[in-house]
Amino acid sequence: MRTHFDVFGLPRAYDVDVPALEKLYRELSLRWHPDRVAQADARERLKALEGTTALNEAFKTLKDPVRRAFYLLKLHGIDLDREDAGAQKDMPLEFLEEVMELREALDGAMEKKDLPRARAMATDVEARSKAALAEAAGALRTLEGGSGEADLVKKASHALGRVRYFTRFLEQVDAFEEESLS
Repeated sequence: MRTHFDVFGLPRAYDVDVPALEKLYRELSLRWHPDRVAQADARERLKALEGTTALNEAFKTLKDPVRRAFYLLKLHGIDLDREDAGAQKDMPLEFLEEVMELREALDGAMEKKDLPRARAMATDVEARSKAALAEAAGALRTLEGGSGEADLVKKASHALGRVRYFTRFLEQVDAFEEESLS
C-alpha cells in the first residue's frame, strides 16, 4: 500500500520538516499538474488527476501534526475516525469520568450564558490537548523506531482519543462564543 509518506519519498515518521515538505509539494504540484497532460489521452489525464489528488491529500495530512499523528496510528491498524473503533471503547474509565464532568461544567456555563467561564475551560482544555498530542507524538516516535508495538499503539491511541475529544470540546466553546457575540 502506498502511503502519504511514499507520495513525497519521505520516511514514515511523526516528525516532518514542514518547510521542506511545502517546497517539495510545490515542485511535485507543478510536475504532476493535470494541465501538463491536457492534450494527452484520457488515461494519462486521469492518471495526472489521481496523482494530484493523492498529492493534495498527502500534503494536507502530513503538514498538520494532529492529522499526521492520526494517520500514523491508522497505519498501525487503529482508525479513530471510524465510529466503531475499538480504541474508543477502550479509553480509561478515569478519562471517561473526566469527560462527563467537563461536559456537565460546559453545559452549565452555557445555560448561564457564562462566556468567561467557558473560555477559561477552553484554555485549560487546550493545554490538556497539547499535552495529549505530545504524549501521542512521543509514543509514535518510539513506535516508528520499531519497539514495543502493542503498548505504544495503545498509548498513542488513548492520547489521540483525548485529542479528538478535546478538539470537539473546543469547537463547542467556539460555537458558544460565536453565538454569544452575535
